[in-house]
Amino acid sequence: MFAKQALLLSSLAALAHAHETVLGVYIFHRHGDRTAKAFPPTELTDLGYQQVYTSGEWFRSKYIDANATSPIINISPNIVKLSQLSVEAAVDNVLQNSAAGFLQGLYPPVGATLGAETLANGTTVESPLSGFQLIPVNVVTSASASSDTSTEDSAWLQGSSGCNNAVLSSNSYLTSAEYLKTLNSTASFYNSVAPVVNNTFTSAYTTFKNAYSVYDLIHVSSIHNTTLQDSAVLTNETLSQLLTLANQHEFGLAYNSSETIRAIAGSTLAAQILQQLNVTVTGESAVPVGIQFGAYSSFLSFFGLAQLPEVSDDFTGVAGYASSMTFELTTNATVSNTSYPTADQINVSFLFTNSSAAINPPVAYPLFGQSETSLPWTTFVTEMNKFAIGTQTQWCNACGNSTGVCATTADASSSNSSLSSASASSSSSGGGMSRTVAGVIGAFVTLVVILGLEALVLLVGGLRIAKKNRGGAGANSAPTSDVKA
Repeated sequence: MFAKQALLLSSLAALAHAHETVLGVYIFHRHGDRTAKAFPPTELTDLGYQQVYTSGEWFRSKYIDANATSPIINISPNIVKLSQLSVEAAVDNVLQNSAAGFLQGLYPPVGATLGAETLANGTTVESPLSGFQLIPVNVVTSASASSDTSTEDSAWLQGSSGCNNAVLSSNSYLTSAEYLKTLNSTASFYNSVAPVVNNTFTSAYTTFKNAYSVYDLIHVSSIHNTTLQDSAVLTNETLSQLLTLANQHEFGLAYNSSETIRAIAGSTLAAQILQQLNVTVTGESAVPVGIQFGAYSSFLSFFGLAQLPEVSDDFTGVAGYASSMTFELTTNATVSNTSYPTADQINVSFLFTNSSAAINPPVAYPLFGQSETSLPWTTFVTEMNKFAIGTQTQWCNACGNSTGVCATTADASSSNSSLSSASASSSSSGGGMSRTVAGVIGAFVTLVVILGLEALVLLVGGLRIAKKNRGGAGANSAPTSDVKA
C-alpha cells in the first residue's frame, strides 16, 4: 500500500512540475570518503572519489545531459562552457579533489569525435585522455588574516574560527547543562570503547568532549580496517551510539537558536547562495550553475538557521560523505532568447540528500518554517537576508572583531553610512568579503547589482583555521574542544 501511495505522489509531483523550466542551480556539496583526521594530512580515498564522481553523474543526468530530466535552460550538454559554471572549494586536498572528481562526472570526456580539432595544415589533433575536459576549481579565499585553510585536517570544521563572538558562543555550549549532563552520563560508554582507539587517543581524550574525533577514527576504520571489524566491542549498537553522540556534539557547537552568531558558517554560506542565484536571475541564466565543496559545519549551521530541524531530526546530524544540498531556480513562465521571467515569476526549491545523489536522489524540503517546498524568489531572498552575512564589514561587526582584517574595516565602516554605499565601494576595492553579496543584501531592488565572479571572496569552510593539538597516545591531557576550523 505504501509503495503504491509513494508512486502516486511521485507521479502527481512530476505532473505538477511538468511545465517548469530550470533557470539555474546552486549546489553545496560535501567531500567523499576520506582518511581519518587523526592521521593528517587527510586524503580522498578511492571510495570517496567514486562517491563524488557518481554524484556528478547524477546531477548531469538531471540538469546537464541532452536527455536530462530537468535540463537547465541553454546549458551546454556535452562540451563544457566555463562561463556557465562557478565552481569553488577551499585550499584542501580532500575538498579540491572531491570537486574535481564531481566535475568529471558532470562533464565527462567527450571522446575522439568531439574532442578533436583540425589545424590549418589539415592535421587532426585529438584531445588527451579521450577528450577529458579541463574545468578549474576556484579557491574559496578566507577573509581572515590566517593563511591556514587546511580544513579537513582539523577536528572541528566550524567556519566561525576567528570570529570572536562565535567562538564565545560555541564555547558556552561546553559549559551548558545539556553538554555537562551528556559528558557525565556517557563516561562509562566512552571508557568501553577506549581500548579500540588506545593506539591513537589517550583514555582522557576518549570522552564526549571529543565525540566527533573519536567517532571519525572508528567510522573510517570500520570502512577500511578489517581488523577493527573483528572487535567485539564495536557492535552495531555501539557504532550507532557513537554517531548519535557525535551529531549531538557537533550540532551543539554549530547552532543555537538564541545565539545565531554561533552559526556564522551558515550565515556566510547563505550570502554566497544568494549571490550566485542573484547572478543567475539578473544575468538571465548566463551563469546558471554554482557549485561549492565545503565543510559539514556549514551544513549544520545552515540547517539550524533555515529551521530545517523543525522538518526532521535528520537535520541535526553531520551530513554524510558526498551529501549535497541544492537550491533550484525554476519558473512556469515562457522562457526564450527574447523573453526571460521577471523576479515575481521565479521560484526556489531546496533539495537535500544525506549521501551521494547517485545512491539517494535529493528530496525537496520546506525552508524557514514554510509549508511549501517551492518558494517565490522574493520570499526566499527576504528570509535568507534575515541571517545572511556577506560583507567584511557585516562579518566584523557581527563577530565583534576589530583587529587584523577588521582593523581597516572598522575605519572604512565609519565612512559608509549605508549597506548600499558599502556594496558599491566593494566592487572596486577587491577587499575581503565585501565583494560577495552586495547585489542581494538589503532591499530587493539591490538585487540588480551584480558583482564580478572572477574574484568572489567566499567564507564557507573557514574564516580562519585554528589548529589544535591532538590527544595522541602518550599525551598528558586531552586537548580542549573550543571552536576549530
